[in-house]
Amino acid sequence: MRHQKNTVRLGRKAAHRKALLANQVCSLIEHRRIKTTLAKAKAVRPIAERMVTLGKNGSIHARRTAFATLRQKDAVKKLFDEIAPASGERNGGYTRIIRLGQRQSDSAFMALIEWVDSPITVEEKPTEETKAKKKESKAEAKPKETKREEPKVKAEEKPAEEPKKKRRWWGGKSKEEK
Repeated sequence: MRHQKNTVRLGRKAAHRKALLANQVCSLIEHRRIKTTLAKAKAVRPIAERMVTLGKNGSIHARRTAFATLRQKDAVKKLFDEIAPASGERNGGYTRIIRLGQRQSDSAFMALIEWVDSPITVEEKPTEETKAKKKESKAEAKPKETKREEPKVKAEEKPAEEPKKKRRWWGGKSKEEK
């Protein structure tokens, strides 16, 4: 029985699970929010919050401990320089999980995990002017198809016979034959 065994296994061996969660936390640090399954988001949350707590401490020992977990220098630097200072007054609860519903392919529950104190960045939709410019550039980039020119026949020379027009596959006559 698994009484008081609280590790979320995620169907992986320990080394694979640690690498997965470290990569998820590094992606969260880099992108400020990530979309993943609900189970992984719940497993990432404690590790991410532990890393912010280390970042708030700010000592060299804390940096080395964070690096031992995350294994990416850029992520540790960004964590200590940007994310941890933004959460200075907060005593925990640095992340938020937003449920998104089920994924269409395998019906896995999806979620967004993001930093609570990060600035909100909204992606702007392109305006109609930029859409029109894109369409124009695509139209200019596409070479226009030229119609196939039939060989010029001199007035004196006429083709001997024209080939019969093929009927459609279902046997009906085409509009030109009617």
